[in-house]
Amino acid sequence: MKLNEDLNTNRNDFIEKSKKFIHAVTAKICKKNLQWENDDELSIALIAFNKACESYIEDKGNFFSYSKVLIKNSLIDYFRKNSNNPYLTFDDENSQLEYIDNKNSLTNYEIEQENLRRSEEIIAFNNELQKYNLSFEVLASSSPTHRDTKDKLLTLAFICSKESSILEYIHKSKMIPVKQICILTNSNRKLIEKWRRYILALILILSNEEYAYIRSYLNIKVGEKD
Repeated sequence: MKLNEDLNTNRNDFIEKSKKFIHAVTAKICKKNLQWENDDELSIALIAFNKACESYIEDKGNFFSYSKVLIKNSLIDYFRKNSNNPYLTFDDENSQLEYIDNKNSLTNYEIEQENLRRSEEIIAFNNELQKYNLSFEVLASSSPTHRDTKDKLLTLAFICSKESSILEYIHKSKMIPVKQICILTNSNRKLIEKWRRYILALILILSNEEYAYIRSYLNIKVGEKD
């Protein structure tokens, strides 16, 4: 199979030929112009793409879709660890890149495998939610509909996901530390209390690397405030 040969034997050439794809994915996620010689985000994406080459097997679905998931999650983790002023948004745009042409389109088998991976994550997340007396039905009724509110809460949850003390409190108490979050994010207490279930779910997703496909499904864009 040509792809396996590229991944294992001709990897350096394959990565070099895939730089346009890597750049397009990274720029779309970060929503800004990027240059290979200046931007750390592209270095993070390149490392993630190489990791995808090393870890890919057919039951992970389409390679380029799989590598995109790894790139996005690596960038999210990078901003979690290194950004002092992060800003996240939900992107409503079509997540499919035009650069992935027909020859790289997903086969039925690849779609089945990706759906299986997503299903496994959803089951795991549902089991975790039950520990917090939450369910998808409860979250659906506890989620904001206004775009600005959703983006604000996403950034707030992202900041909280970086704080070990908050994560420890959540895991022990099965609830969010409202006062601590208000102080950390300079947020209104009523806002935190109103959307506490939604915030909790986002923190659980953002702080757990095992939810790679769920993160990708949320279509999160990451960056820093100017």
